[in-house]
Amino acid sequence: QVQLAETGGGLVQPGGSLRLSCLASGRIFAMGWYRRAAGNERELVATITTGGSTNYADSVKGRFTISRDNAKNTVYLQMNSLKPEDTAVYYCNAAVGSIPYNWGQGTQVTVSS
Repeated sequence: QVQLAETGGGLVQPGGSLRLSCLASGRIFAMGWYRRAAGNERELVATITTGGSTNYADSVKGRFTISRDNAKNTVYLQMNSLKPEDTAVYYCNAAVGSIPYNWGQGTQVTVSS
């Protein structure tokens, strides 16, 4: 079973940027970044296929960019123009419709002045 490890979160001011990384212990296929804000359900933020096709939630479109390095079994999420409502724990996992891996610990992103 592939293990996932998310890193790169932190505290940033509104308008700032962060880059999240998701390192997988083995080969991965279509992947997604998800987030869960306190008191909310986990939501899908962005997806990327093995070929690099991407999709985004409307709330992050134009601000977030998902990418991957297949040779490194790593998926990234570049987050720009961050807003307080982006505050959440961010996770990576298989894209919706694929068999999910075990969830990692996630990485906390806090957007606050």
